[in-house]
Amino acid sequence: MKKRFTALLCLLALICTLFSGCGQGAPAESTAPAAGAAAPESGAPAETREFTDSCGRTVALPAEIKKIAVSGPLTQVYLFPLCPELFAGFSSSFSEDAAKYIPEEYLSLPELGQLYGGKGTMDLEALLAAAPDVVIDVGEAKGSIAEDLDALTEQTGIPFVHVDATVATAPEAYLRLGELTGKTEKAQALSDWCRENYAMIEGMMAKVDADGARKNIVYCLGDKGLNVLAQGSFHAETLNMLGNNVAELTEVVSSGLGNEVDAEQLILWNPDVIIFAPDSVYDSVGTDPVWQQLDAVKSGQFYKTPVGPYGWLASPPSVQRYLGMLWLGALLYPDYAEYDLQEKVTEYYGLFYGYELTDADYAALTANSLPAEK
Repeated sequence: MKKRFTALLCLLALICTLFSGCGQGAPAESTAPAAGAAAPESGAPAETREFTDSCGRTVALPAEIKKIAVSGPLTQVYLFPLCPELFAGFSSSFSEDAAKYIPEEYLSLPELGQLYGGKGTMDLEALLAAAPDVVIDVGEAKGSIAEDLDALTEQTGIPFVHVDATVATAPEAYLRLGELTGKTEKAQALSDWCRENYAMIEGMMAKVDADGARKNIVYCLGDKGLNVLAQGSFHAETLNMLGNNVAELTEVVSSGLGNEVDAEQLILWNPDVIIFAPDSVYDSVGTDPVWQQLDAVKSGQFYKTPVGPYGWLASPPSVQRYLGMLWLGALLYPDYAEYDLQEKVTEYYGLFYGYELTDADYAALTANSLPAEK
């Protein structure tokens, strides 16, 4: 990661010479504007405010945020429901299927890439051209994140900030993001929805556990279905909350690609229910003799994770996992789930995407994801 950020900073130094305001051969720190500082007009002092992020870094921001960039898909999922009108660009473009849930006026925004993860790097030239007031990172803090963000802030003159967020702390994260962006009213609505539904599922799982009814489950992904999200993985939070995740491994892969195992290990675990990633081998396991050795496959207790515009359960490990939480609760514990899944999903799409979900949309989203109606 250190090597990667060194490369990023070298690229920034090269790019900086292409833009006005950067010195001719002078060190970046002597010519770049102070982080987040607005250019003074007629000698008036710049209007800024301070924001302390989840790393404990106090960063100077413009008094009013008018344009943001995001560090990657996880952050994009959190922030788009809060302030789509502030986006200077997306970390990644939307597929045709996903784009139906995103208002058309935003689909032409530039693609800026991402800081962390294995799907490319942030396009620093595009970032500088987009000129956001702040670059926001949301989610799990990487070990070197404070140093990384300090270095990027110093080199670009754009403040970079981090806000911690997990499934459990999404309500608090939205309040912080509302403070950061100035969108406090919408942030409160999103926070309240998350808090209410998390508490509902917690209450349901308390009853499940009191009755000893928790299911043994595993999440399989990859082109062979032989990668799993292990206990301890940030991506497995919702899975661990709703079931007994049998993928207990000594070394946990931190990326969304999961830990690779073999068929023999899956057979030894023999979970009650298998959940497949959206792009995994769900369609073929029912007739595969190796997979047929698993009780969950033989009994038809295997399902495909819904997706639209993002996978509901794991990747990116963002706020859309609340959909996965509600879906797994209804799927695994229908006798305990005191809510109507379609109503909850429709509610989410309305609040988070401004999209009016139809019956046909819901049926398409949950195809192969719920037991067939008898």
